[in-house]
Amino acid sequence: MSLTDVTIRKAKAGEKPTKLYDERGLYLEVSPSGGKWWRLKYRFEGKEKRLSLGVYPDVGLKEARDRRDAARKILADGVDPSANRKAQKAAKADRAANSFEVLAREWYAKFSNTWAELHRDRVLRRLERDVFPWIGPRPIAEITAIELLSVIRRVEGRGALDTAHRVRSTCGQVFRYAVATARAEHDPSGDLRGALPPAETNHFAATTDPNRVAEILRAMDGYEGTFIVKCALRLAPLVFVRPGELRKAEWVDMDLEASEWRYFVTKTKTHHIVPLSTQAVEILRDLKPLTERGRYVFPSARSITRPMSENAVLAAMRRMGIGKEEMTGHGFRAVARTILDEVLGVRPDFIEHQLAHAVRDPNGRAYNRTAHLAERRKMMQQWADYLDKLKTGTAVIPLMKNA
Repeated sequence: MSLTDVTIRKAKAGEKPTKLYDERGLYLEVSPSGGKWWRLKYRFEGKEKRLSLGVYPDVGLKEARDRRDAARKILADGVDPSANRKAQKAAKADRAANSFEVLAREWYAKFSNTWAELHRDRVLRRLERDVFPWIGPRPIAEITAIELLSVIRRVEGRGALDTAHRVRSTCGQVFRYAVATARAEHDPSGDLRGALPPAETNHFAATTDPNRVAEILRAMDGYEGTFIVKCALRLAPLVFVRPGELRKAEWVDMDLEASEWRYFVTKTKTHHIVPLSTQAVEILRDLKPLTERGRYVFPSARSITRPMSENAVLAAMRRMGIGKEEMTGHGFRAVARTILDEVLGVRPDFIEHQLAHAVRDPNGRAYNRTAHLAERRKMMQQWADYLDKLKTGTAVIPLMKNA
């Protein structure tokens, strides 16, 4: 006799499990504690087996019968319903373990330790804000180019075209990592080349007119803010390193007796030497008693355990009336590259080495950090002396072809 909802509701627990049978192998097992479990009894390859179909009342009589019929259909196809369920659970677990977000975070953890801190933060924030909410849970092997394009279009739609290009590039790295680790077979980002309009290239602002450079240098010498920021302002044009490298400079890397600053360049993953002019050494000697008890040459105003804010130098320049359209912290590199070449006549390869660019010899081998070091020492002192002459108005300023 078939079960009814009334019969099921009135079923009482006994000292031992009891079974209330329905039809075609379906029954309700009532445990001594009062729990009620739907079961299906069936035979597969001559063996009697059981399959759980859920708990009453979460699974009602009608749904239990539907589940029974679905399981019996699988059985009729020659498949064990219990084994089929285990396979589905395993597949679901595998899909979750190989989702885009899981692979992206694995890729990030593996490679980000070699990146600059600011770059690490930006990449992760970009993934968490622009990618994970849309395709993060999807199995990475199933994501199509059209799905990825819809994610990128969202970013483009808010006017962030450059970020959209970066999202595509980052996703491409994640997909290629998945391919390399046998969790995907294809990188769909490659199919999207040309799908976005090209982003405008914004070069770092820098005036290369020696007359205006002289005015900027005099303004920085007269800066009336904190002594630490003033020293950073005065040192920046003398060493023309990347802004992040300057603000994160550490005393352990400074050898004032040898007039050298040695550190690891995260961007190019190379060791680098900055020969220090007598003017640069003087600035550092003046600053050392104030900050040498900490790790950083230019510590944060709030804590000596952290480097100066990335905006400290820029904010100081803006307060002095140096507009963002004519100079940035990074712009000193362009100033040095241009004037050293076109005014002072320094060999371009000496300049490129000092800029810590990836310079290679004719055989494709990267030069080491000591390449042309003697010539670079002379160049850095010549550069510092030239800047002094610019400030005092005694430098000869020829007409420049790119002024």
